[in-house]
Amino acid sequence: MKTLNTREYVSILKELVLNGDEVSIKVVGSSMAPFLIHDRDSVYFRKIEQTLHKGDICFFQRDNGAYVLHRIYKIKGNDYYFVGDNQVDIEGPIARKQIFGIVFKVKRKDKIIKAGDFWWNFFYYVWIRIIPFRHLIMKLYKGR
Repeated sequence: MKTLNTREYVSILKELVLNGDEVSIKVVGSSMAPFLIHDRDSVYFRKIEQTLHKGDICFFQRDNGAYVLHRIYKIKGNDYYFVGDNQVDIEGPIARKQIFGIVFKVKRKDKIIKAGDFWWNFFYYVWIRIIPFRHLIMKLYKGR
């Protein structure tokens, strides 16, 4: 049995995606909470063949080689700015050539969610626009 670290594994998935395959991966880390939870949820992604928009969840590779799954916060010319759903700091600019996959559906709490579903739309249209209030909302939510 061969063991791969996350970077090796995602680089293999990246090649599959760039060759036209659709792939899935279990979410690792907490940066996309509360929409996507570590080791519970999965994302399905594919090659980008459409115009990207604010709210899209994409895979990109940082200059240091790390792979990141975050949501587009802003597009300015050819530069993209990203933020995780559990973050308030915007990352960017990220060049278009660094972005290699777009999430088209997720498996959240064992249920498939895609564009048009309530939770997809909430995070796509609402959550991305309330960044300054996210930590307060999360504190209130966790205090319940």
